[in-house]
Amino acid sequence: MTAPRPTNLLELRASGWQSRSVKSELRDNYLTALKDGATLFPGIVGYDETVIPEISIAILAGHDMLFLGEKGQAKSRLMRSLVRFLDEYIPYLDIPGCPIHEDPYAPITKMGREYLRNTPESNVRIAWWHRNDRYAERLAPGTKFADIIGEIDPAKLAAGTSMSAEEALHFGLIPRMHRGIFAMNEVPELDELIQVGLFNILEERDVQIRGYPIQFDLDVLILFSANPSTYNRSGKVIPQLKDRIGSLIQTHYPRERALGIEIMEQEAGIDLGGPFPVLVPYFMKEIVEQISISARKSKYVDQASGVSARFSIANYRTMIASARHRGVRLGEKPAVPRISDLGHLPTSALGKLELDLMGSHQMNEKQVLEAIVADAIRTVFEEYVDTHGLDEIADVFSKGVKIEVGDMLPSSEYAKRLKRVPKAWEKAFEVNASDSEAVRASCVEFILAGLYASDRISRATRHGRITYEI
Repeated sequence: MTAPRPTNLLELRASGWQSRSVKSELRDNYLTALKDGATLFPGIVGYDETVIPEISIAILAGHDMLFLGEKGQAKSRLMRSLVRFLDEYIPYLDIPGCPIHEDPYAPITKMGREYLRNTPESNVRIAWWHRNDRYAERLAPGTKFADIIGEIDPAKLAAGTSMSAEEALHFGLIPRMHRGIFAMNEVPELDELIQVGLFNILEERDVQIRGYPIQFDLDVLILFSANPSTYNRSGKVIPQLKDRIGSLIQTHYPRERALGIEIMEQEAGIDLGGPFPVLVPYFMKEIVEQISISARKSKYVDQASGVSARFSIANYRTMIASARHRGVRLGEKPAVPRISDLGHLPTSALGKLELDLMGSHQMNEKQVLEAIVADAIRTVFEEYVDTHGLDEIADVFSKGVKIEVGDMLPSSEYAKRLKRVPKAWEKAFEVNASDSEAVRASCVEFILAGLYASDRISRATRHGRITYEI
């Protein structure tokens, strides 16, 4: 049975508890997790050999950190995940009205020092601060100096408090995170005055509010995030602030498509079972992730902004939703996503792409997306051709077969048009197209879309239906 936590300073001293700086606490607990072989960053995929070792070194070095990367590269998640290496609870002085979670042995405010000096240790109340509450995060746009550092409190002045007294100050998030972690997202968007304030905190650990210098021995780990295109732009971040950040952690997009698929499935969190089950062929997962990869290479997409992992996640959810909608309407179980389900991607995709159409006067946003999707289908299809050889399947369509497809076309309609299923289906796909009409329909659409993307057959669109033919 766990012993009850001390409730006063006398009990706390008797328990043997010792003060540690937040960086020492983080380092010690991280080393323990490392020694025990624990999973250090659950849910983080694809960074084991790149980003995580750099974070490890930064923690052990006691550095404040900047996470530099494009959107959707788990920068915020990595910052938030550091909380798990803090002690589960730490004690603080339970002083009514005190905005700071004071170290019971070394308070930094005048209020805390006077309370400790004037109160017998047996009466000094101790409360406990959970690690989840020791993390605060702020997005730079719209942030004011008072929000994160502080301001003179006019209500206290009106009540008669002297402007030169510490009690007249309202503390911002960083002083309130004393003994915790503070994260600032998109630091280049901060006003220069606030950057100077952060520089003072990083360098001297002091706070200056309206010319009133407060020499606080602030104990806080400060984290930053930024996009390279803005962080590296001259004048966006003052050199003094850059110089005081201990470690720069460079993030990146998944370097293998399989890792991107793993992230996509993990973050989408979709239950494919239930009363209306969905079976997703692996080639459809590959296409959805390849769409993101193709977008990151497209000359029509602003690469300085990046293409977030949320782009894949949203598109994956849309594709499954479309398949499930068809399954419910047509009574198909399980529903199997097809290429035609990707026709609904503009709803989830266009808002997540920053397009650069300056060099093109002939393409609109939807046409750019269609080109990206076609490129992704062609890439995945050609990989299957190279690996499995789909000549036998392509031959079926080269003999004048005319097939109409659509996201609401029953799978049985595909079966009528393609009665003979080549043996090549079985080796080319992890699902057997001869076992299920819905699976066969998905495979048929993939082959047709691949042949069309490779300029081997033609395509005509009419009233939401697509017809492929030689």
